Amino acid sequence: MGATALEKTVHGGEPGEALHVPVLLREVISLVAPRPGGVYVDGTVGLGGHSAAILERIQPGGLLLGIDRDGEALEKASGRLKAFGGSFRPVHDNYKNLPLALNRLGIAAVDGILLDMGVSSWQLTSEERGFSFQSDARLDMRMDRTQARTAADVVNETPEGELADIIYRFGEERLSRRIAAAIAEARCEAPITRCSQLAGIVSRAVPRHGFGRGRQRIHPATRTFQALRIAVNGELDGLEDFLAEACGALKPGGRLVVIAFHSLEDRIVKRAFRRLAGQCVCDAPPELCQCPREASAKVLTSRPRTPGRDELDSNPRARSARLRAVEKS
Repeated sequence: MGATALEKTVHGGEPGEALHVPVLLREVISLVAPRPGGVYVDGTVGLGGHSAAILERIQPGGLLLGIDRDGEALEKASGRLKAFGGSFRPVHDNYKNLPLALNRLGIAAVDGILLDMGVSSWQLTSEERGFSFQSDARLDMRMDRTQARTAADVVNETPEGELADIIYRFGEERLSRRIAAAIAEARCEAPITRCSQLAGIVSRAVPRHGFGRGRQRIHPATRTFQALRIAVNGELDGLEDFLAEACGALKPGGRLVVIAFHSLEDRIVKRAFRRLAGQCVCDAPPELCQCPREASAKVLTSRPRTPGRDELDSNPRARSARLRAVEKS
């Protein structure tokens, strides 16, 4: 594939489309270490930026299984990656169903797996997707639009106390009860159906002086919208168990690389990788530790890889990315 085609694949060349910049691309390629003829998985294809870079490096004879629960994104990525022919095999599914997908395709084990768990710029800026507090779109936030439950359903139907728990747990928002109370009061007057409507309710409920030092740099609704997105899509459900299964799907020497975008995800990934490496995850004194200590992989990133200044200057949305990797023993 020529440089011009790859550039279009990575950055998104269609008029009017949001710029697509794959996060931590150099670090991903260094740690996945794709090689010609290898079999790899991109469990969160998005618009195909990481996939394109991997596909370039597994020619000739390589195969990339591209999974995404967002059918629209997968369709766009498939169009952009068509130059790679049969080397790219798209699968519309949740990456957590990877073992089933590999079994259906008769693939016993793979050489590398990548998961980029962020929301793409295209999803955030697509008016009809309803992810952004900066839009007037209908509250949606579904990664897979074949599922029934939307963010509007969560906001309007969840009891106030449970809604506060969701905002606190998944958004790490200390003013969750105040926000939930404001939402409950507002929805008694009329259903909350639009992103701008919810953002306004949250902003009015959270005074600027209540954010604490350093927190005023983000919009007051940021954590609430994050919490709703995680809840709607079940993003953290079974994640730690899946990472163990994914490691089991690797060939010896195969690598599992994960990019997380908030502390909840990153803590789960860190814990799962420590467990895979046979390290303690209970934080108990050594004499009380009952962790299995059975190593099936080694950690390749003692500390998470993060974007450098150059990447942050060109792609500010990468600021919260944290990359971790393990290699199967």
